Amino acid sequence: MARKQALSVTDAAAQRIQALLDNRGKQSVGVRIGVRSRGCSGLSYTLEYADEKGKFDEVVEDKGVTILVDPKAIMFILGTEMDYVEEKLQNGFTFRNPNEKGRCGCGESFHV
Repeated sequence: MARKQALSVTDAAAQRIQALLDNRGKQSVGVRIGVRSRGCSGLSYTLEYADEKGKFDEVVEDKGVTILVDPKAIMFILGTEMDYVEEKLQNGFTFRNPNEKGRCGCGESFHV
């Protein structure tokens, strides 16, 4: 039986990731997602370019893009869907995480 990926990506998120990688001007393996302690609820998502795969990174290949999940973040984001949203006042990546128990009022951080 095939193992389910830790994270899924919407078409909009995949297109935005590909555009960011194409415009970077430097070869990248993909992007790396992690979490760090921050904000009023405790954790926030991090996203950065990945120049190489870390030894214990979880590799997610979805819709033509490669996302590396930091091994310290894997238990916090299992089953998460990554999206990219463009609205009148803001745009950016959003995460629908079934493990979240709550978010702060500003949406900057979450807790599990």
